[in-house]
Amino acid sequence: MKKVILKIDGMTCTSCSNSLEKHLNRQKGIILANVNLVLEEAYIEYEDYLTIEDLNKYIKETGFKSLGLSKNTKEKNGLIPLIIYSALAIVLLSFSILFMTIIDKELYPKHFLIISLVIITPFLIYGLDIFKSGIKGFIHLSPNMNSLVTLGVFTSFIYSFIEMILIFNGNISYIKTIYFESCAIVIYFIKLGRYIDHKGKVKTKKAITGLMEITPNKAILLKDNLEVEIDIDDVKKDDLLVLKPGMKASSDGVVVSGSAHFDEAFLTGEAFSKKKEKDSNIIAGSINLDGYIVYKAVKTGRDSTISEIVNLVKEASNSKAKISKLADKISSIFVPMIILIAILAFTFYFIFTKDFNKSIIKFTTVLVIACPCALGLATPLALVVSHGLCANNGILVKNSAILESVNKVNTITFDKTGTLTKGNFIITNYYNHSKYNDDELLNIIANIESNSTHPISKAFNVIDKIDVSNFKVIDGIGISAKINNNEYILGSNTALEKYNLNYNYTSEIDSIKENGSTIIYIIENGLVIGLIGLNDVIKDDAYDVINELKKDYELYIITGDNSTSANLISKNLNIDNVYSNVYPKDKQKIITELKNNDKFVMMVGDGINDAPSLVSADIGVSINKECNIASDASDVILISDDMDSIVNLFIISKKTFRIIKENLFWAFFYNLLMIPIALGALEFINIFMNPMWASLAMMASSITVILNSLRIRRVKLWKRKY
Repeated sequence: MKKVILKIDGMTCTSCSNSLEKHLNRQKGIILANVNLVLEEAYIEYEDYLTIEDLNKYIKETGFKSLGLSKNTKEKNGLIPLIIYSALAIVLLSFSILFMTIIDKELYPKHFLIISLVIITPFLIYGLDIFKSGIKGFIHLSPNMNSLVTLGVFTSFIYSFIEMILIFNGNISYIKTIYFESCAIVIYFIKLGRYIDHKGKVKTKKAITGLMEITPNKAILLKDNLEVEIDIDDVKKDDLLVLKPGMKASSDGVVVSGSAHFDEAFLTGEAFSKKKEKDSNIIAGSINLDGYIVYKAVKTGRDSTISEIVNLVKEASNSKAKISKLADKISSIFVPMIILIAILAFTFYFIFTKDFNKSIIKFTTVLVIACPCALGLATPLALVVSHGLCANNGILVKNSAILESVNKVNTITFDKTGTLTKGNFIITNYYNHSKYNDDELLNIIANIESNSTHPISKAFNVIDKIDVSNFKVIDGIGISAKINNNEYILGSNTALEKYNLNYNYTSEIDSIKENGSTIIYIIENGLVIGLIGLNDVIKDDAYDVINELKKDYELYIITGDNSTSANLISKNLNIDNVYSNVYPKDKQKIITELKNNDKFVMMVGDGINDAPSLVSADIGVSINKECNIASDASDVILISDDMDSIVNLFIISKKTFRIIKENLFWAFFYNLLMIPIALGALEFINIFMNPMWASLAMMASSITVILNSLRIRRVKLWKRKY
C-alpha cells in the first residue's frame, strides 16, 4: 500500500470535495480517499500497482485538476482581477440607477440593452470557471454549488436575452423585466465571497504552512577544514555542518564538537533553551543561540523531523472526524434538494400567479441563496486551525477523529518512569558481593546498559569499553547479555521469581526501599552478586498538571516499578489509584478492564516500553523525547517533555468542537432562515429577496464561519504556576 497527498485545483465548495471524494473511493485500487476543501488537497491510500498518473486521471474525470504532490505552492493572487471587476460592478450599478431615476429606459430601450450587454459580458468571462465546474457537476451527476449558480445565472440570462430579442422586435413592455445586471452582480458577489473565503483559508493554513518555512535555505558545509555555503537541498547524510550563533539547523543531526544553547520553541512550544554538546541531537529548524557547533547530518530533506511533523499534521488535517462526516453527508444531498425546491417554487408561483417573471426570480434566488459553502467549511476550517495550533505547541494529533475523541476521556493512566518522573536516575545505594571490585562491576553494568534505551541506562557511565554480545530485553524483567562467556541479567525482583533465585541480604533490600528507590538485581551465571538502588525525581511540572487534571478526570499510575517506589510517587502527586510491579502485557489487561467498566481511557507513556498499553487505550499519548515520530505507535505525540501539553490537548479539543458545533448551527440556521425568505415568506411585510441580495447573503454566511473558526487561534492555553 502507498499513500500520497495531492494538491487539487478547482474546488470551491463542499459539494466539489464530496463529489471528488466519492469518485476516488469508487475506483479500483484506491483503499481510502479523503478530500480536504480547506487545504485543497486529496489524501489517498492506494494499491502498489496504481501510479500518480492514474490518480491524476481519476481526478480529471470529475472536472478538477491535480497539481501533483502537495507542497508549499505560491498562492494565486486574485486581488487585481477583483479590483477591476469591483470598478465594473460600480459602473454597472451606476448605469442601472441612472436609467431607473433620471433616464427613462423605455425611451431608449435599445441603448439600455446594448450598454448592459457590453458591461456584463466581462462578468460572464470572469465566471467561466464557475460555469465549467457547474456543468461538469451536472454531467457527472454530482451537482455542486457552482451548478446551483450556473443554473440560476443561465436561467436569468437566457430569459433576459429572449426578452431582449422581443424588445428589438418592438415589444418594449419587456424592458421592465430584464435582469442582465442581476446576472453580473451575482457573479461578482460570489467571486468577492470566494476571495474573502480564500484569504480566510490562507490564514487558517498558516499554522501548518508556517512549519514548512522553519528550515533555512542555506547550510555551511565543513569540507577539508574549509567552510562552504551550500543549498539545503545539497546537504547529504553524514555531511559535517557548521552552526554559528543565530543560525538555524538545516537538518537533523548529532553534535560532533562544540556546545551551545538551542531554541526549539517552534517544535516544543517551550520558552526555555536547551544546551547541546557532543553527542546531543540537533533538530532541523532549531536556532543556535550562543555557540559554535559542528554537527553530522543524520536526517535531511523529507526525512527530517520537521518534515515528518508537517506530513503528519497534513495527514491528520485530511482525515475525517465523525462530526465532519455528518456534515459531508448532509451537504451531499443538500444540492439536489435545493434544485428540487427551486423547481417546486417556480412551478408553484407560475401556477398560482401566472407570472413567469416572478417565478424565474424565485427559482434563481433559491438556487443562489442556498449555497452549502458555510456548511462545508464548518468543520474542516476549524480542524485545520486546531491541528496547526496543536503542532505549534508541540502536540501532534495523528487523526481528526482522535482530536474529537479527546472530549470523551474520563480516565487517564500514567506510566511512571520518564512520564511522571524525569527519567534521570541516580545511584542511591550500592551493594557488591561479587569477585569484582566496585569499579569493575559498575563498568560491566554500564557496558550492558549502554545497549538499552530505558532511562535507567543513563545512570551508568562506561569507563572501559567491553565487548557485549547476545543483548536482549526480557519482557517485564529487565535485560540480559553475555560478556567473556559470563551470562548476566539486570532486572527487578521478578527476575528472582522467574529464575528461582534467592538474595539473603534482606536488610540491604529494606534500606533501598526506605528511600523509595528502584532495585536492580545483578545476576551472573545464575547467582545474585549484588544490587543497586536507583532513584528518580518527579518532574517539576507534574504536581500542577496532576492537580489540574484531577478536577475532571480519574487518574491512575500503572508501573513495573516496586510498590514502595510507586506508592511514594502517588502519595507525592496525590494520585489515589496505583498499580505496581506490572508487566507490560498486564498493563494492557488493566486498561482493558477499565474500558470494560465504561471508562474512556487515555494512556500517557514515554513510548519506550509502553507501546502495547498505548495501543490498547482509547487514546494513546506518548512523550516522545527522541522525536521518533514516524515509528511512534501512539495516537498523540507530545514533542515537548512539558506536561502542560496534556492539559492543553483537552483545552484545544474542547474549544475546537465547540466552535464546530457553533459553525454548523449558524450554517443550518442561515439556510433555515434564508430559504423561506427567498421563497417569499416575508413579502407580506414588504421584505423581498432577489438574486443579487441572495449572493451577498451567501457570502456573509461563509465569512461568519471563517471568522468563527479563526477564534480557535486565540484560545487561552493553560500555563502552570512556576
